[in-house]
Amino acid sequence: MLPQKLQKKLEERQQNMSLRVLPMYKQLADFSSNDYLGFSGNASIFSATHKYLVDSSFLQNGATGSRLLSGNHNLYDELESKLALFHQSKAAIVYNSGYDANIGFFSCVPQRGDLVFYDEYIHASIRDGIAMSNAKAYKFKHNNIADLENLVERHTAAVKDNNSAVYVVTESVFSMDGDSPHLKEMALFCKEHKLFFVVDEAHAVGVFGSKGEGLVQQLQLTDLVFAHIITFGKALGCHGAAILGSEELKSYLVNFSRSFIYTTALAPHSLATILQSYYFLESKEGKVQQQLLQNAVKVFKSKVESSKLKQHFITSNSAIQCCLISGNNRVKSIAKKLEENGFNVKAILSPTVPKGEERLRFCLHAYNTPKEIEKVITVLHNYIRE
Repeated sequence: MLPQKLQKKLEERQQNMSLRVLPMYKQLADFSSNDYLGFSGNASIFSATHKYLVDSSFLQNGATGSRLLSGNHNLYDELESKLALFHQSKAAIVYNSGYDANIGFFSCVPQRGDLVFYDEYIHASIRDGIAMSNAKAYKFKHNNIADLENLVERHTAAVKDNNSAVYVVTESVFSMDGDSPHLKEMALFCKEHKLFFVVDEAHAVGVFGSKGEGLVQQLQLTDLVFAHIITFGKALGCHGAAILGSEELKSYLVNFSRSFIYTTALAPHSLATILQSYYFLESKEGKVQQQLLQNAVKVFKSKVESSKLKQHFITSNSAIQCCLISGNNRVKSIAKKLEENGFNVKAILSPTVPKGEERLRFCLHAYNTPKEIEKVITVLHNYIRE
C-alpha cells in the first residue's frame, strides 16, 4: 500500500486518462524515437567503438568512481577536446545525461540575487535545475522576444547595483513543439543588455548545420552564447551530454556542480561510442544520413499539406512534427489506431503539455521511407476527420 496522498495522485491520473505506463516494445514503423539519424543501431559505429577500445587497451566495464576520484580516464580528455573543436567552443565538460547536465548547471550557476528568464515551454530538466537554485526565475511567453524584453525592463533595475547576473534560457528546437525561437535576435538582445544567454540544443545537434553541429553554429552565434548544452541520446544515438563554454565555466562546474561531482563517471565504452558517433557524423556516410533525414522532413511536410492537415500541425522545420488533437482520450485513441496500422506514434498528453494542446508527436528519421510517410499521413487523415 502507498501512503494515501500518493494513492490519490495515481487515481487522479487514471481518471483523467494521463496515467503513464512503461510501453512494451513492438516491431512497428518508428515515428516516435529520438534516433533521428539511425545511429543507435549503426553497425559501423558499433564496430568502430569496439576496435577503438581494444586498440587503446580500454578493456574495462566501468569507470570505478566519480571523475574527481578514480573515474577520470583518458578517454574523457580525448572526447572533451573533440567536442570543443567540433562545436567551436573553448571547453567542454561531459555529464552522464541531459538531465544531469541541466540540473547540474542551473542548480549551481545562477546565484542568490541573480535573475533567470526562461521560455515557458523549456524542458522539465531545466525547470528542475532552476528550482534547485537560489535565483529568482520568471518565464516569458513561448518564443516571444517582446515579452522577454518586457520582463528584462521590469526586473533588471534591482540587480544593476549589486553585481548580480541575468540569465536568458531557451532551446534551439523545442522537444514538444519541434519549433525554434528567433535565436539570432535573442542572442543580439542578450549581448546588448549584457545578459548571459544559455541554449539547450538537445534536438538540434545532428539535425541542423552543415556537419550536424546544431542551430547555434549554423547561425554563427557561438560567441554570443554563454553556455551551450548538447546531448548524445538523440541524433547521436548513444548516451550522455555536455556543456560547452569557457574554461572558467568548466572549472566552476567541476567545483560546484553536484550532479557532476557526486556520481560515478561514464564507462569507457560509453565515451568511446560518443567519440565514434562524432567521427561517423563527419564522414561521407554520416552526411548521407543527415540528407536522408532532411528529405524525410520535406516529404512529411509536403504530404501534410497535400492532405489538407496543415492547420492541425505546429510549424516546424525540425525532425519533430506535432499534430494538435485536443483531449487525452481522443489523442490516445488515434495513436492506438495508428499503432494498429503498423505505426509507432506517441500521444503527448496533459499535463505534459497544457490541457487542450494534446498532440501526436511524429519524430522523423533518416530511415523513414517516403512510402512509410505517405501511408502514416493517409491513415492519420482518415481518423482525424472522423
